[in-house]
Amino acid sequence: MLLERMYDDDLAQASYLIGCQASGEMLVVDPLRDPGRYLDAARSKGMRIVAVTETHVHADYLSGSVELAGAANARLYLSGEGGDDWQYAIESERLADGAAIRLGNVTITAVHTPGHTPEHLSFLITDGAAASEPGYLLTGDFVFVGDVGRPDLLDEAAGASDTRFDGADRLFASLRDRFLTLPDYVQVLPGHGAGSACGKALGAVPSTTVGYERRFSWWAPYVLRGDAKGFSKELLEGQPDAPSYFGRMKRQNLQGPAPLGERRQLQRLEPEEMARRLSQGARLIDTRSAQRYVADGIKGALHVPAGGRFTTYASYALDPELDPGPIYLLATDAEAAAGLSRKLALIGVDDVRGFVSSLDGLERRPLATVTPQQLPSLSDAFVLDVRGRSEFEAGHIPGASRVHLGRLRTNLSRIPGDRPIVVHCQSGGRAAVAASMLLAAGFENVVDLEGSYGGWESAQERTVTK
Repeated sequence: MLLERMYDDDLAQASYLIGCQASGEMLVVDPLRDPGRYLDAARSKGMRIVAVTETHVHADYLSGSVELAGAANARLYLSGEGGDDWQYAIESERLADGAAIRLGNVTITAVHTPGHTPEHLSFLITDGAAASEPGYLLTGDFVFVGDVGRPDLLDEAAGASDTRFDGADRLFASLRDRFLTLPDYVQVLPGHGAGSACGKALGAVPSTTVGYERRFSWWAPYVLRGDAKGFSKELLEGQPDAPSYFGRMKRQNLQGPAPLGERRQLQRLEPEEMARRLSQGARLIDTRSAQRYVADGIKGALHVPAGGRFTTYASYALDPELDPGPIYLLATDAEAAAGLSRKLALIGVDDVRGFVSSLDGLERRPLATVTPQQLPSLSDAFVLDVRGRSEFEAGHIPGASRVHLGRLRTNLSRIPGDRPIVVHCQSGGRAAVAASMLLAAGFENVVDLEGSYGGWESAQERTVTK
């Protein structure tokens, strides 16, 4: 049997390849919207993808299941559980609890595990060539290493109301009746790792076991003693902010993402032509570091630094439903631009048309800055903290207002337009993204706090020790 994890560090997301080498057949579970990576992986192993499925309707990225199934001429299997409101509007074979997909000697059995979402499936894997019982469980967003999937995303990001409590009760029952009834030796392979907003305490290691979670997870004592109320309270407290784009992903994934098709070749523009297109409503993404953006920003550009968090920050800054204009990238060359374009496709930002490499001739707008020592002199400033809830609760500038970066795009009405806006995060990276979003939305008096909260905290410590 083949069982391989393909992991995207930016989204903290895991896809899985499951196959039988004897038959040469492969199933892909929870693919990203980039079919090439899975087709290449199958070819490299001398196998063919015959089936594609996913654990649930994802909120943090656009699913690649439909497109991969089409590209591989494979069967698409999707959950048929969860009730009428959670039926995919996509032609597929529906999986109910207990349904099986067979690939040669390997059997993959669907297990309905609601809680994170109503339709959620986990998959038990039996390697028939070696064992007569399941040895692996793909848990999607049901059970993580040291944590479980949050049940409040439908309230936080999808427009539902008070579904979190029913979701917590369902999750408790799924843990009690489905997960903890499995043997301790069953290996658990989750859909996310540390850094995902789909839980609050996800471990960084790639896998765990039923026995380990039974013995060491925070939730197991509640379930083992039947304390559903205590479990729900502990589960719902302290969950991270749910980014606003999660709602868009849920809707698009339930209806079926638009197929990408063959990717267009990105056009290289000269700066003068880029300036003309900016004046016509195009959007330029400045992918340089935060430091370079603050010191030498391009007027009208959004700042999303290339690097390990590019997809995540882009999902916060760009909404193709609200801003449907064409997008261009600041990139060193065509290969770098194509790579960034592929990352944008994972969150449904598809209208990327070209790139520019030189800034000569583009109008600049350096970001105004203020030092922590100068901050008190801005008595009428609106101090905006774009960090997460737990960071803010651990310490913040007195009088600061918090709007998580991932929710800023849909909370601009909370930001005053008649006062200086002093933006900060922990060290400056997220603040630069936020500043560019505010400037693009028409706010004029945007100021970057030098050193962000970390710099402000150090300045207070130096003052106290003098």
